[in-house]
Amino acid sequence: MKILFLCNKSPYPPIEGGSIAMNTLINGFVDAGHQVKVLAVSSNKFKISEKDIPQSYYDRTGLELVYINLKVNPYAALVNLFSRKSYHAQRFIAKKFKKVITRILSSEEYDIVQLETIYMGSYIGVIRKHSKAKIVLRAHNIEHLIWQRIADETTKPIKRKYIRLLATRLRRFEAFILNRADGVAAISAEDAAYMISEGCRIPITDIPFGIDTKEEVPVTKSIIPFSLYHIGSMNWMPNESGIRWFLDNVWTRLYEEFPKASLYLAGRYMPDDLIDHEIEGVRVLGEVADAKTFIQDKAIMIVPLFSGSGIRVKIIEGMWMGKAIVSTSIGASGINYTHGSNILIAETPDEFIEQIKLCFESSQYCNDLGINAKKFIELHHDNSHAIEKLEDFYHRLLG
Repeated sequence: MKILFLCNKSPYPPIEGGSIAMNTLINGFVDAGHQVKVLAVSSNKFKISEKDIPQSYYDRTGLELVYINLKVNPYAALVNLFSRKSYHAQRFIAKKFKKVITRILSSEEYDIVQLETIYMGSYIGVIRKHSKAKIVLRAHNIEHLIWQRIADETTKPIKRKYIRLLATRLRRFEAFILNRADGVAAISAEDAAYMISEGCRIPITDIPFGIDTKEEVPVTKSIIPFSLYHIGSMNWMPNESGIRWFLDNVWTRLYEEFPKASLYLAGRYMPDDLIDHEIEGVRVLGEVADAKTFIQDKAIMIVPLFSGSGIRVKIIEGMWMGKAIVSTSIGASGINYTHGSNILIAETPDEFIEQIKLCFESSQYCNDLGINAKKFIELHHDNSHAIEKLEDFYHRLLG
């Protein structure tokens, strides 16, 4: 098959959840013998240097990048208030991106055009005009749920009211786009069921994020005793608010009981106040050169996420690397986990402390969690199975 991927960010380099999820599928289809073309948004939000992308990647994917400024424009946001349109979606609409889509589809025929995230849905009209390809929406999250949950956490009344307005408009946009495509590939069965409940009437399947389980897991160094870690882009609001909650509500109490404990924070766009503020036992590293190298000598991954949707790619990667993980249920949503066997779930400060203590006080228990987690990923999140399932979905749409 010939597949055109339209991506809301560059899939390369695969350094955060969204780009990793896209890159894994793209490489999986190339390896399966399909012809792939990638058109992606380059932006101030996901900064990359085109010269840093290897020529081999361009050759494999035909990658083209179009720059769109996604910085929040106060004037545009104000004008948007007097419309019914989603400001989140409007920011991704650009004439130059439409022109490149038109050029690509006018010069070559494709079987499938895959929209990576709901934000690419604004281009369905131009795709229909220039192609007979089936359009598949790859939904990474239920986007409006993220903003609803952020609004629920917001204490300032005016800001909360504005975020709820954004969430309502985004929900309306998502419902509209869902039924304009030819098919939907949700990131989890949980998300697929929710979309059906929201009125999705077109064919839908769930394609979970997959790991190349044939790839060798990095050799684990000696584990740093009593070590915790978190890795994630901090320009994604749920990550930042979750870590601040953990530092304010969990870390001080945990450190008092375990003064040898250490917490390592890694990720792009680390806030300056976290970098500059010295907190006992906390090491703020910011962006790291290689996530797997950073992870391999740490004992426990924490995911204090209270808003979000879809699947957290970093949890899947951590489980595949055999790490014990303590997460909220929202952080672990979309993963068919078993609490106490392959992951630990905590919602309150007391529960986080209790679950972390279980791992601190028994290295065997901590190791067993990691072993079970790795087996779970091999069974349920092998990327070759995800590719086969999506191929079958494509063929059914194509008749």
